[in-house]
Amino acid sequence: MIIKAIGIDPGLSATGIGIVRGRGLKIDGCSYGSINTPKNIPLSARLNQIFSSLLKVLEDEKPDIMVVEDIFSLHKYPNAGITLGKVTGVILLAGGHVNVPVTEVPVREAKQVLTGNGNASKMQLEKAVRHLLNLSDPIKPYHASDALGLALIGLYRYKGI
Repeated sequence: MIIKAIGIDPGLSATGIGIVRGRGLKIDGCSYGSINTPKNIPLSARLNQIFSSLLKVLEDEKPDIMVVEDIFSLHKYPNAGITLGKVTGVILLAGGHVNVPVTEVPVREAKQVLTGNGNASKMQLEKAVRHLLNLSDPIKPYHASDALGLALIGLYRYKGI
């Protein structure tokens, strides 16, 4: 049975989306992109844009599982963590609207699973994801490669939740 996993890398300016189809370690296909929001519109409008765009993707793709990067906050930038929490909230809400099972994975855990190093750089993670998906061209933007990595984790771990 082919599984479709969607990975989401939350971000207010750019939310990465990655979709992987396959079973276990066998990949049958992938697609990726990002939802970008302009800085010159209100936060509520940006969150609505993320929610609406993701909801459409979820309704069109009908994934079996959604894996979202768990939010974190740096002590130096507490407001960034709060904003990421708001973005993650609308992402989880979109998943709830289509009844897709959702799991959150911390970024260090994702890096550990995909590269063997929980402190891997964005470039190292992109190269690992590209290798796992057998893609020759770099995956741009990094938000999309992060999302593809999360989707791979969903595919590896899917047990028919």
